[in-house]
Order: sequence, then structure tokens, then C-alpha cells
Amino acid sequence: MKKQFFVFSLVLLGLSASTNLGAQTYKSAIGVRAGYPWAASYKTFISDNSAIEIYGAVRGYNHYGWFSINGAYLLHFPIEGVDGLQWYAGAGAGLFFWHYDKAFGDPGAKQSLSIQGYLGLDYKLPDIPLNLTLDWVPNIFLNGYDSGFYARYGNLGVRYVIN
Repeated sequence: MKKQFFVFSLVLLGLSASTNLGAQTYKSAIGVRAGYPWAASYKTFISDNSAIEIYGAVRGYNHYGWFSINGAYLLHFPIEGVDGLQWYAGAGAGLFFWHYDKAFGDPGAKQSLSIQGYLGLDYKLPDIPLNLTLDWVPNIFLNGYDSGFYARYGNLGVRYVIN
């Protein structure tokens, strides 16, 4: 995650130094969240600074895995000096569906509910319909196999802008 943030920061620094960035806005975007976990994502703004994002995610391990459906409400705040760059924070929830193989056993619940926090960067590239995000999404699982607090979730998002 630290490596992804460092690379993303360097890219943004390079773009801001090498181009004259104009004010860029977008209404909606569709794409992927690459990282932990991989997900298909749709984000749409419902006001000038607030957005809703929904995504379906998958993650597999040696003896178990999951699929989740997630939704978030995000508040965006501009970062001075770089047009199109914003930071955001928000909250959401997810419903996880677990599967296990026979070698792992049956640890109990096949579904989990999570409460999520969001903290990230959102950048709309100038002159092309592309949006990049980098975020951290800590989860509190309320029940199931993975119940408790987990701070390991984060993604680099790449989305096609739909105006």
C-alpha cells in the first residue's frame, strides 16, 4: 500500500509539473479497483462535493475466499495547486459472501456484514476521460469468520469518465 501511494504521488507530481492543468470535473465513472480486493466500480456525484460509489469485489485464498457488494457515501475536498485533484473521506457498508473448501473446515457463518471508512485521493486527468483514485478502506466486520477490525483494505482505482 505504501508503495502504491508513493507511485501515485510521483505520477501526480509529474503531471502537475509538466502540464497546465485546467479545471476538470466529472459526473460519473466506471472502472476497476485494483488492489485488496479487486473490484468492479461505479461512482457518481450527487452534488458538487458528494458522491456515491458501489462496487462488487472478489478475493481468493488457498482454502477460502469471498465476494462482496459494497456501497459508500464520499465527501470530496479540492487540493489547492492541482486542478482535478481532490481528497475524500466517507463511510459505507459491505455484505460479504464466504466460501470454504473441505481442507479448511467450516468456520461458521457464510455471510458477513461490514462497516467501512474511506480516505483517499481522486484525480481526473485533463483532456482524457480517465479518473484515478487511491484509497484506504478499513473495515469492521460485525459477524462471521473474519469478525473484528481490519485495516488492510486499499485500492488504486482506474475509471472511465461518463459525462
